[in-house]
Formats: sequence, structure tokens, C-alpha cells
Amino acid sequence: TTPFSQVLGNALEGLNQTAKHSDDLAEAYASGLDVELHDVTIAMQETQIAFDLATQVRNKLVEAYQEIMRMQV
Repeated sequence: TTPFSQVLGNALEGLNQTAKHSDDLAEAYASGLDVELHDVTIAMQETQIAFDLATQVRNKLVEAYQEIMRMQV
């Protein structure tokens, strides 16, 4: 089985790659390279959705941690 820290690290690396791809496309479009606007828009939306998902997962993890800390042993 894969350790949780590795799964989390891989997920964050994927998020970083998604954001970098979006930034690269936006920069290429702004520079006048042969990049379609809809490709840039889609990449930016994918990045936004990925960040929203990461935020929701983080919130759930924090809630779970807080719930565990409230438990009496």
C-alpha cells in the first residue's frame, strides 16, 4: 500500500502541474503564439476546479483532525 503522505504529495504535485500548464498556456497566448483562447480558458477552469477540490479536501481533513482531537480516550 502507498503511504498517505505519498498520496498527498502526488496530489499536490498534480495540482502544481495543472497550474503550471495553465500559466504556460496563458503566457503563450499573451505572447501571440499559436494558442487558442478556448484552450487557455479550459486550462484555467481546470486549475480553478483542482484548487477548489484541494481546498475542500483540506477542509475535510482539518475537520476530521479536530473531531479526533475532541474525542475522549
